[in-house]
Amino acid sequence: MEKILIVGCKKAMDDVCIGCSRCLVGFNRKAGMFERYKGKDAEITGLLNCGDCPGATIVTRLAQVNLWNKPMDEKITKVHIAPCIVDHCPHKETIMNKIKAKAGVEVIEGTHPYKPDNIFA
Repeated sequence: MEKILIVGCKKAMDDVCIGCSRCLVGFNRKAGMFERYKGKDAEITGLLNCGDCPGATIVTRLAQVNLWNKPMDEKITKVHIAPCIVDHCPHKETIMNKIKAKAGVEVIEGTHPYKPDNIFA
């Protein structure tokens, strides 16, 4: 089974994204970058923010996820980087490089496809 961790922007997740519902809906519908899990056994294991600009604590936060999940035998197999980082973060490369260097699993750019062209539509 795939165990998926979503990493997003601390500022967006805390102030903008309303509980990261678009990432969760995208996963439930297997839309966007989650299409790869259609017909497969997969679940979201967690949502994690980057630890604030410029991803200063992302490695520590990833280690904490591993530590907290270990007693339950939960091991992350994929990390998805949310659009709040992929599409909008000036520190995207730094954050992604840190995650790729330390996660030990596939890191995938993107989650959901729900990006409105006009917020007043």
